[in-house]
Amino acid sequence: MSDFEEKKHLITRNLQEVIGEEKLVEILKQRDVKIYWGTATTGRPHVAYFVPMSKIADFLKAGCEVTILFADLHAYLDNMKAPWDLLALRTEYYEAAIKAMLTSLEVPLEKLRFVRGTDYQLSKEFTLDVYRLSSVITEHDAKKAGAEVVKQVEYPVLSSLLYPGLQALDEEYLKVDAQFGGVDQRKIFTLAEKYLPRLGYAKRIHLMNPMVPGLTGGKMSASEEDSKIDLLDSPAVVKKKLKKAFCEPGNITENGILSFTKHVIFPLMKQDEVFKICRAEEHGGNVVYCKFEDLEQAYAKQEIHPGDLKASVEQVINKLLAPIHEIFKDSKLQELTKKAYPPAKKVTANAAAIDEVTPSKLDIRVGRIVEVSRHPDADSLYVEKIDLGEEEPRVVVSGLVNYVPIEEMQNRDVVVLCNLKPAKMRGIESKGMVLCASIDDPKQVEPLLPPKDSQPGERIVVEDYVVGEPDDVLNPKKKIWEKLQVDLKTNVDLFAVWQGNKLISKVSGNPVTTKCLVNAPIK
Repeated sequence: MSDFEEKKHLITRNLQEVIGEEKLVEILKQRDVKIYWGTATTGRPHVAYFVPMSKIADFLKAGCEVTILFADLHAYLDNMKAPWDLLALRTEYYEAAIKAMLTSLEVPLEKLRFVRGTDYQLSKEFTLDVYRLSSVITEHDAKKAGAEVVKQVEYPVLSSLLYPGLQALDEEYLKVDAQFGGVDQRKIFTLAEKYLPRLGYAKRIHLMNPMVPGLTGGKMSASEEDSKIDLLDSPAVVKKKLKKAFCEPGNITENGILSFTKHVIFPLMKQDEVFKICRAEEHGGNVVYCKFEDLEQAYAKQEIHPGDLKASVEQVINKLLAPIHEIFKDSKLQELTKKAYPPAKKVTANAAAIDEVTPSKLDIRVGRIVEVSRHPDADSLYVEKIDLGEEEPRVVVSGLVNYVPIEEMQNRDVVVLCNLKPAKMRGIESKGMVLCASIDDPKQVEPLLPPKDSQPGERIVVEDYVVGEPDDVLNPKKKIWEKLQVDLKTNVDLFAVWQGNKLISKVSGNPVTTKCLVNAPIK
């Protein structure tokens, strides 16, 4: 394999898609490629970051100039949850963590640079380009571009519509040839290709990783504790979390453990290295694999037990984490870790009473529709009588006529927000709201599914916010529901979540789910 072919192989291997491959080839024949990858400095980096890091390692091995952008301005605009001083500390932590990860991967760092978004995104030139871009991008295209990565709500704040354009401009201001990211950002990449030329800027190459399932089977998330292994987790904690990991026998499509071997372990193996499955002699003894495809095929045939795969991956993860642990023994880094990610404060009853935006303020219950009819004066509305465990069924009006047939509404179990201020809808007073997952393009609406074996009147709460009683009626002037609703959505595992915390039955702990809409706002 020639030097050019080897570089192209390293850059493109294991990617799901490359847009602009011809341009990539053209540049490689002349010089090294300049690539950037961006990440918002919010949740604490975890072991899934080895997936993009293994590709960044490929880029560096191929001689690419790699820029890592810490999107601190984007993180700040995410509902302004974190103040600037905390974001500055988290940016420092990210840089230290990423350097430690790449050190663990034994790759050269000479061609790696780190840039903060605020280094240039607040400049006069960038700001002017934001305005110029805003004059040509339509609201429809901006909303569509961010559909996979930005919370989709009926009335989005302007910052969520700006994100895709800001990310597009990063390509020009970082002076790169290509942007690397997950395939979930494809629509943002295509928006950049469409609109940057309108400002007189060049189209860039786009390199896309597949979305790798987390340990629970969905996307590995910093906000879902069981789905992630922290970079500083001890071997004992790694073992405990991997034991809980979803790893169904023979399942090669929704298997986070197997995906980790494909996207991290095998790409990092040196030429003479193999991946060893360690097992007892009575179970066939140790077996080694040089290629992921052989491991995958063996697992599909159930020739490898999930427990043996987990144990072998556990050894590799601990080997990867060991150099990071050594680096973070430094007292300054330990202090930085504490300041950037201080321990979460438990919500007490008093705190819940004071904090107006805690989800414990919401009175969400399981309901059963005992009677349903079309609204006499509105073609799109149903009038439902819902058993909510009270003396009499409540009347609730829902705009579901165009999405759910009336026969599917009768005797249906639903999830209802019960403490909104009653409101008249075309002459009929509605005393609640049936909560639904909803996406706009194409328009789809699904009522949420109550927890398994739940009964009418059963309280629905948010994990980690179970203390405190709901308000009798939410004060509409304080917009408590509106503030909380922006963080309600379904995740890739079809669970209903608020800021990554599942909605569950207060009785059984079973989760609220949706039938098939993922990453959909709940309203």
